[in-house]
Amino acid sequence: MLTFWLVLLGLLLAGYFVLGGYDYGAQMLHPFLGRNAAIEAIGPFFLGNEVWLVAFAGVLFGAFPHLEGALLPGFYPLIVAILVGVVLGSTAVQLRRRTREHRVWDALIVVGGALPALSWGLVLGLLLRGAPVTETFTPFVLLCGMTTLLLFAAHGAAFVALRSAPPLASRLGAILASTAGATAFAALLLTLFGTGASMTNPTTAAVISVLFATALALARHYLSRGNHGRAFAATSGATLLPVLLVGAGHYPYVLVSSPGVRLTVHEAAADGVTLQILTVFGIILVPVILAYQAWSWWAFRGRTGARHPTYF
Repeated sequence: MLTFWLVLLGLLLAGYFVLGGYDYGAQMLHPFLGRNAAIEAIGPFFLGNEVWLVAFAGVLFGAFPHLEGALLPGFYPLIVAILVGVVLGSTAVQLRRRTREHRVWDALIVVGGALPALSWGLVLGLLLRGAPVTETFTPFVLLCGMTTLLLFAAHGAAFVALRSAPPLASRLGAILASTAGATAFAALLLTLFGTGASMTNPTTAAVISVLFATALALARHYLSRGNHGRAFAATSGATLLPVLLVGAGHYPYVLVSSPGVRLTVHEAAADGVTLQILTVFGIILVPVILAYQAWSWWAFRGRTGARHPTYF
């Protein structure tokens, strides 16, 4: 049962990275595509993808209260930055066409995508390195933040290409190629900085790093051939791998800090009775979330400008 909740926690965060990640990436690309192409692409899914973050927080609080108690106080500034970015981006996207200050709202749309992307990278960097939050601005952690920023931009480019008309989709190939290449280069620098050496399971970390670079290379390959579906699948794989890197790289620890504090899965989890009660809700709620996501993708399938001309 403990393994079930640990896997579920990772899946929910990975799902949020994949679905929320292309939202943030599309927001960052908004000024470079024109005609609201990026906003129209994410329109029917916008805000709905945040349900994965809510579900992740619920599982963290309920099933791993000791992890939440040790993690959130130290990461409070970064968590606040993520939430501020989400609020700014959501507000700007919905109000942009209702006022005349388009440039202000356009800038806030970009900030609303870049701030959560960068902040999540800093969180991952701290978790990977096992450093206290006071060491946020070390080269390794900052490079993790830049890597996630570029990764979400590449993921957003693949998603907008999947949803847009062919002329714009072909233009996005160059954006995806540059961002994917920069992300792979940043990941290489992270490896040189010693990601594997700082992990509990360095071999596992090395394998995941290779898979990460391979996924980005495949994304560039598929988009260059006009296969937008496979390119998006490849960037989706690359986007969820950082979550796997943190979880599998440090297992059986869920939190490691440089002074020597190590919190194992068993130490972080709630008692068995609580997990049994929560399992009932998990069995019901998770399929509901999956069904909602599947329905929304099916209902709003197709490229923008054809069946669904506008959303905001």
